[in-house]
Amino acid sequence: MRNVAKKQQEIKAPPSASLRPYRIEDQVGYLLRRAHQRASAIFQSTIGDPKITPTQYSSLAKLHEYSELSQNRLGRLVGMDKATMQGVVRRLKGRKLVDSRPDPGDARRTLISLTVEGQRTVAKLLLNGPAVTRETLKPLAVAEQRQLLELLSKIA
Repeated sequence: MRNVAKKQQEIKAPPSASLRPYRIEDQVGYLLRRAHQRASAIFQSTIGDPKITPTQYSSLAKLHEYSELSQNRLGRLVGMDKATMQGVVRRLKGRKLVDSRPDPGDARRTLISLTVEGQRTVAKLLLNGPAVTRETLKPLAVAEQRQLLELLSKIA
């Protein structure tokens, strides 16, 4: 009995840990969600097309960079799962911003590319992209902005 009581004393949290109560506002997930909400609101008001979402924008930007990509590769480049990527491509096709065709080297794959309208749209949107980042990071000093971007890239 004595040994059990002694072991229980050993595994108790140190006194300093109990001085600070748990606060959701101090948690990384909460802070990232709040920062994401702010960035999304700034994106919508700044990007120049109220119908474009951040996921659609990143897909258009990658297609602009690569010209043509398989739907799977595009999804990997922008960090989207297969189902999400299918929905994004479907909506972009509905707006006639992208087109698709079967991959001649592999009939199981679909290749995605920008339409002429998609090229025009992405060219305008890309001009506004840096303003979204500037406004989002505005509360931080320049060195803090660089540091935040470096740290986020480590955990992304």
